[in-house]
Amino acid sequence: MKLSTIADHAILIAGALFMLVPVYLALTTASHDAVHIQREGLSFGFGDDLVKNFDAALFAEGGFTGAITGTTMLMNSFILGVGFAVGKIVLSMIAAYAIVYFRLRFATFAFWAIFTTILLPLEVRIVPSYEVIQGIGLTNTYTGLIVPLLASATGTFFFRQFFLSVPDELVEAARIDGAGPVKFFIDILVPLSRTMIAAIFIIMFVYGWNQYLWPTLITTEEGLFTLVRGIRQIIQAMAEGSQIPEYGRMMALAIIAMLPPVAIVILFQSWFVKGLVESEK
Repeated sequence: MKLSTIADHAILIAGALFMLVPVYLALTTASHDAVHIQREGLSFGFGDDLVKNFDAALFAEGGFTGAITGTTMLMNSFILGVGFAVGKIVLSMIAAYAIVYFRLRFATFAFWAIFTTILLPLEVRIVPSYEVIQGIGLTNTYTGLIVPLLASATGTFFFRQFFLSVPDELVEAARIDGAGPVKFFIDILVPLSRTMIAAIFIIMFVYGWNQYLWPTLITTEEGLFTLVRGIRQIIQAMAEGSQIPEYGRMMALAIIAMLPPVAIVILFQSWFVKGLVESEK
């Protein structure tokens, strides 16, 4: 094996290990009790409370009302992640379909107007979005959590580029066979886009799963808390109650919060790469 190849692999392994150190620290710290972590801080060695802390993270009730569990927060995060991903894909595909296949007078302008919203940070839209949702009474609902952030310039851009690569002969053949716009979209474009859909689903699921600012604004009922928000809320409730925060339980929740996105990426890895770099038609 060449020396340059060995060096490349060594750098790759070193980078991977460096990225895994925080995960390892979270896992080892989650195996200690709260008093030990309060006194010693992060630990590199394993303790005896790993199972106990993971059990408490999933099933013990906590928060200000003492009625929220990690399982409930996990379910809320799943609903938010899947709702974000599916909603953004459907909306992006419809927008891209209209831009590419309908003879709209300002289609190009509309696309670039949508595309420039990528440059706007979420914080710019957060206050007006909150005012609208509060005005129509959708706070503390799954609809209020998911719907306001469904518009996706990134998804519209990827689907537009994919639809532009579809051969014109395919469109003409479908037209000759009598396929209308809806039938062409559902029976031809959607199946052709399955790898792109898988790639966008992964990106949007992780985006929705990691949402913190919007769920913090839109939900005050602990039954709707997600994992990302609930981790901080449980610790804050204990700190304000003059108790030693359960850092081990918090670390266990953090590890649990990492597992579904990692599983999704591993499960759809081949489709993710294919959807972004290939055009399977």
